[in-house]
Amino acid sequence: MNTILLIDDEEKLRTLMSRVISLEGFEVLQAGDAKTARKKISQQEVDLVICDVKLPDANGVELSKELKAAYPAIEIILLTAYGNIPDSVLAIKNGAFDYITKGDDNNKILPLLYKAMEKVKLTKRIQKLEQQVGKRYAFENIIGKSRSLLQTVALAKKVADTDTTVLLLGETGTGKEVFAQAIHHASGRNKKSFVAINCSAFSKELLESELFGYKAGAFTGAVKDKKGLFEEADNGTIFLDEIGEMPVELQAKLLRVLESGEFIKVGETTPSKVNVRVIAATNRELEKEVAEGRFREDLFYRLSVFTVAIPPLRERKQDISLLAAYFTELFATKSSKRSIELSKEYLLALENHAWKGNIRELKNVIERSVLLCDNDQLSIDDLPVELRNGKSDKLLSAFALSSVEKLHIQKVLNYTKGNKAEAARLLEIGIATLYRKIEEYKLN
Repeated sequence: MNTILLIDDEEKLRTLMSRVISLEGFEVLQAGDAKTARKKISQQEVDLVICDVKLPDANGVELSKELKAAYPAIEIILLTAYGNIPDSVLAIKNGAFDYITKGDDNNKILPLLYKAMEKVKLTKRIQKLEQQVGKRYAFENIIGKSRSLLQTVALAKKVADTDTTVLLLGETGTGKEVFAQAIHHASGRNKKSFVAINCSAFSKELLESELFGYKAGAFTGAVKDKKGLFEEADNGTIFLDEIGEMPVELQAKLLRVLESGEFIKVGETTPSKVNVRVIAATNRELEKEVAEGRFREDLFYRLSVFTVAIPPLRERKQDISLLAAYFTELFATKSSKRSIELSKEYLLALENHAWKGNIRELKNVIERSVLLCDNDQLSIDDLPVELRNGKSDKLLSAFALSSVEKLHIQKVLNYTKGNKAEAARLLEIGIATLYRKIEEYKLN
């Protein structure tokens, strides 16, 4: 039930309004002065305050400013016996939801109350989502108890609540973006945007446009201005993954942003300014790239103010069982299967694997195992052949088509709930091939 605090020194009016509002299904608290109001609001959660401007011990306009500062989610409606434009302007500026005149606006109170409550609900929903996002990306949610991982997390925590540029080092699939997200959400910038881009996924021209934006007419097809990712991340964090792949020509522009916060859009002549924290990541040896002329030395030193090396999965063997259990529960839930356990032989095979693809490879293997599992326990038979035999065999994988491909395709279609595009992705075949097989085997 939503709670409303009614503050007015006129007891009869206060009692009447309280009765009317209560009939609408709200819980109503009453206070005859600011002192009582402060006490009640500190003892019980309040969603909306309806406050008289003239109180025995305070001015309602100033009280609204005080309450909004202490309780930002609360909405405030001010009441006065005398309409006053300067006061109403100041009330809104101080954070009041609205300002109405007693008597003349009695018919507006309930509709206004419902509008204010809608805003309260929206604010609470946003706060809840922000808390969920914060928990999702918290350092505490990074899975693992190995000494190497805990040391890495401790190091990342030290730099998180600063504006220092961070360079994350690690092999592909070790979770560099997970660490970047955790650093951002543990920082003072966590209310602002976290923007990520993979520098290896774009050509030089496209990467420049994506990072810095462009002006209309800068090139063919640029029909209107476009914000770059640095602008989108203003006052937040930008994560530059695979920074070692950035063309040398763009490295100078990035260096300027790091040093002065300025950049020039494509087709523009005047600089734009932003306040952005940069977290970069690479699986390359940047010192070697510098020595061979593929990476600017000054940019390297500017990026590597604080480096965090993320250990590969093969160096944190004791974390494999924790990660495997997490991914098994995740994919069992996704496929609407009951709880699935992991057999000792299955876990032993996981722990003996080299994991060149690190956590990303492990995640894919678990997803495929859950798909193939026909009971409540993952066995060694649910693993790809290369893990079962302890050797690499790229010709045979968990999703390769074989003599039992009809059954295999049906399992995949069941897993994806009939989503043929997703099934084709998991089977590693084209969508046209999948349709042909469905027709050939007369599958649903």
